[in-house]
Amino acid sequence: MKKLLLLISIFVLISVIVNSQSFIENAPEGFDLPQTEVLAGKIDTIVYESNTVGTTRNALLYTPPCFNFENQCPVLYLFHGIGGDEFEWYVNGSPNLIFDNLIAEGKMNPMIVVLPNGRAMKNDRAEGNIFERDKVEAFSTFEQDLLNDLIPHIEANYPVIKERKYRAIAGLSMGGGQALNFGLGNTNQFAWVGGFSSAPNTKEPNELIPNPSKINEDLELLYIS
Repeated sequence: MKKLLLLISIFVLISVIVNSQSFIENAPEGFDLPQTEVLAGKIDTIVYESNTVGTTRNALLYTPPCFNFENQCPVLYLFHGIGGDEFEWYVNGSPNLIFDNLIAEGKMNPMIVVLPNGRAMKNDRAEGNIFERDKVEAFSTFEQDLLNDLIPHIEANYPVIKERKYRAIAGLSMGGGQALNFGLGNTNQFAWVGGFSSAPNTKEPNELIPNPSKINEDLELLYIS
């Protein structure tokens, strides 16, 4: 997972134009550890009203070092796998430390990263049989929760740039399928899309990308691993 986080960090370098592929065999030593003299960002829990689900929902939110409400930032929405929740990336991957280190090295623009719960239902905990039909369907329902509830909440309360060119979406496993489905299905909302070991919830190619040339025109980057 930590390798995937490094790849995601690279993917969201919005100032970089990708001209060729590169392969990373091993992450640099200490990339996910606190570094001396590196300023630390913050991870907070946020609560938003979900009209889609009919309740309030939680998400984690990373703000970069030296964050303030006067400077607008790009934003990444980062999704977890089927067995996780909004804490999965934070608990298992130290994303805040990775982002802090990349920002300090000048390899990543300061940005806000939203880590939501992609299981859009009233009891959204990863408990019991996580493969039950209603729980799996809730990952599809999350598209409406994301577009109609979470993104508007973030844009109303945090200084993110409200343009698709500065809005990224990515995910792992079930979340990777979500990112491809939601991102490629809403290129008017997202210009950066990443799927990492995407689960079989990804739509069929002819449904997902009926017009490849338009996708090429719309996206800054499509990253699949």
